[in-house]
Amino acid sequence: MTDAPKAVLLDAGGVLLLPSHDRILGAFERSGTPHVPNGDDIDAAHYRAATTFTTDLDVEQDWAGAWSTYLRRYVEACGTPTDWVDEVHRHVDSEFADAALWLKPIAGTVDGLRALADAGVRLGVISNADGLMAQRLAQLEILQVGPGLGVEVETVIDSGAVGVTKPDPRIFAMALDALGIDAGDAWYIGDMPAIDVVGARRAGLRPFVMDPIGLHRDRDYEGVASLVELAERVAVA
Repeated sequence: MTDAPKAVLLDAGGVLLLPSHDRILGAFERSGTPHVPNGDDIDAAHYRAATTFTTDLDVEQDWAGAWSTYLRRYVEACGTPTDWVDEVHRHVDSEFADAALWLKPIAGTVDGLRALADAGVRLGVISNADGLMAQRLAQLEILQVGPGLGVEVETVIDSGAVGVTKPDPRIFAMALDALGIDAGDAWYIGDMPAIDVVGARRAGLRPFVMDPIGLHRDRDYEGVASLVELAERVAVA
């Protein structure tokens, strides 16, 4: 076995999709806050908040606490005045309770997926979602299992469909089994270290974190700014 992977498996949220701007803006407007963020702030807020999911955080022990901390950081990162954070948090929480919030394709996603495919790796998705992620990604023409309008992948493993969530290594094993490869031959890219890095390591995959604004430098895991950069890493591995 060489260091080059046979497959790259991808998270959906934070790697392929981000929260819908319209729904987040609606939550801010309902809260009554005088500050409403712009689209760039909303996108960056997710990555800033995702840094609260550090690799030493036990999300299985206290998911509610971890998620509350993420959402508070998200609201703060959107520039919310301090005295409005709690109220905005309440409205934003109701939006994040719906997995269908994640409907905004990340710029360059399809090009990045094509670059990975052109680099010669097999592709699949592992996502903590509601059982409908494969359908959404196909409808958005990002990817689908088999031929279609998006990039062809071999499997989409959705926690809502299989009953196992990251960082449980069993969900990674399901994807590996679907591809018929060993863990050491696969890379995984996600956005939340406590879920994605921890889970991939438990399952034996090489983890990467999507880090478009440079928040994960000097950590004990690898980060990339885009899927195109990840494809470049594959090409030189």
